[in-house]
Amino acid sequence: MPNTLPIPTSYDYYEELITAIDLARRAGDLLLRIHRQGPRRIATKMTAVDMVTEADTASQALILETITARFPDHAIMAEEDGGDKTNGGRVRWLIDPLDGTTNFASRFPVFAVSIAMCVDGRPAIGVVQDVVRERTYWAAAGLGAWMGAPVNLGEVQLRVSQTQELKQSLIATGFPYIRAETDDNNLAEFSYLMPKVRGVRRAGAAALDLAWLADGRLDGYWEAHLWPWDWGAGVLMIIEAGGVVTDYAGEPWRLGANQMVAANPHLHEKLLTAIQKARAAAGF
Repeated sequence: MPNTLPIPTSYDYYEELITAIDLARRAGDLLLRIHRQGPRRIATKMTAVDMVTEADTASQALILETITARFPDHAIMAEEDGGDKTNGGRVRWLIDPLDGTTNFASRFPVFAVSIAMCVDGRPAIGVVQDVVRERTYWAAAGLGAWMGAPVNLGEVQLRVSQTQELKQSLIATGFPYIRAETDDNNLAEFSYLMPKVRGVRRAGAAALDLAWLADGRLDGYWEAHLWPWDWGAGVLMIIEAGGVVTDYAGEPWRLGANQMVAANPHLHEKLLTAIQKARAAAGF
């Protein structure tokens, strides 16, 4: 992959970043081809609404083959392997080969590939491929967050929005696959926030929600009960684009946290406070 990106070759993880961008685009091309073929095989995992398709496994195989060959000493945590978030080495990849499987299976055109690399538990590289729109969002620690297209029109640097009030904000969220098995299913937070904001979007692909927040298309995001591979790439993008990311207690987001509140700096505390009030009222 030629270096047409704003990445200095002296960057410590130059090869890993170039590889991640290339793999996200290749996996995206694969998913788009399968998506256009129509009906596909579908199975379930933890619950009846937690699905996996042949596209998930094909995309993951493509990504893992290259990473394991080029970086044999790196640990990998990938969704379809059921990776353990506590084991692994100093450098760990977080891979969601198809974020938005439910959308994909229903031919709803919102799904992505998410690839992140963490060093000592902190995201160092993050790439999200918006498959249908063929846009690549990527970030590297200390180098900013960027968006580009395969046609090489030049990379655009991402910045979070400047919206300052909840009532003027467009925010995103999602509901967990275990929503039928737990009362802590985001309905209390959703009901509390809906009348206080301009709009809430629930597109079904967390990686894209975070990329769009970094790009200023959304002003905030909250969700719980997801995995590191859903969030790892997007967290870095938001931080590098000037945003704030914490858990529900207001602590900096960390690998393994299963709650997230993210927003631009003007809105984060207001969104976090609203989430905390909603949960307190619901007894959580």
